[in-house]
Amino acid sequence: MSDIAQPRGTTFRHWKDILATPWTLVVLVPLAVLALDQANAAGVVSFAVRAFIGTLPYIAFAVLLIAWLKAAGAEAAIGAAFKGRENRMIVLAALFGGLAPFCSCEVIPFIAGLLAVGAPLSAIMAFWLSSPLIDPPTLFITAAALGWPFAVGKAAAAVGLGLAGGFMLKALMAGGLFANPLRNQPVKRCGCGPSPLEGKPVWRFWTEADRRTAFGEELRDNALFLVKWLALAYVLEALLITYVPAELIAGLVGGEGVGSVAIAAAVGMPAYLNSYVAPPMLAGLMEQGMSAGAAMAFMVAGAVSSVPAMAAVWSLVKRDVFAAYIGLGFAGAVAAGLVFQLAV
Repeated sequence: MSDIAQPRGTTFRHWKDILATPWTLVVLVPLAVLALDQANAAGVVSFAVRAFIGTLPYIAFAVLLIAWLKAAGAEAAIGAAFKGRENRMIVLAALFGGLAPFCSCEVIPFIAGLLAVGAPLSAIMAFWLSSPLIDPPTLFITAAALGWPFAVGKAAAAVGLGLAGGFMLKALMAGGLFANPLRNQPVKRCGCGPSPLEGKPVWRFWTEADRRTAFGEELRDNALFLVKWLALAYVLEALLITYVPAELIAGLVGGEGVGSVAIAAAVGMPAYLNSYVAPPMLAGLMEQGMSAGAAMAFMVAGAVSSVPAMAAVWSLVKRDVFAAYIGLGFAGAVAAGLVFQLAV
């Protein structure tokens, strides 16, 4: 035994961290089903395993793509969207938002740098609204769980919401609203790299040793991240299909009217986990009677209101702009759900 005294609570914190990981739930949930409902245990596990194996090709392609974008320095290409006329910036920000290879912690310094060099808030709002909804891994995972029509529909909703939010904010600012949108403290660059409006991507990243190293690290980190969350997602989907009554889901969000879509959007805002867990869970809910429009509204509203997405907005702008972001996100989610309901 070590002579060094361990601080009180260390063991508790250690076990708390372990229990909070997705892998722990992936193991404990089937064991709980086995203990409480042995008849359904094999079905829950086999469903989750089959669904996960079917997703592996999508995971592999998504991981390779995001690692390439990060190693190449695609952030510089995204930053180039914030140059030129304001209308052009809004359009490009909405389009490029879904291509941005940022994790949640990187969005804040990126946007802070854009604000520091004078990028208009309307274009940044367009980026803020579109970027949480779709990115390369999310596109392929959504396609694997819900089909390509749903994945393409979500990508279209991301661009549409970004455009609508960007141009609406521009109109409101022209009318005198949001005159001083930024928080009182000065916006500073993170100091760890060049301005987001500078630099140039190196698409042939393998020609530089540092970029090859970055590619390997991103490949490993993203593979582990996606695998653990998707394993949990398919376990949860198996539970939904096995234990949630179909008539309950159909009664709440099974209709094709505005009410069921709005309810799904309202529930999605606080209940959303992340963009990798949501598609398999929604697949399970749709098998139980959730309408396609309600599923789209749930996913769009949840992505906009996820903690990382909201933190990026809250940390940089005042409450009225933050409220506009939430309001635009909810209204856009309902509109996306209704349009998708008509299209499918």
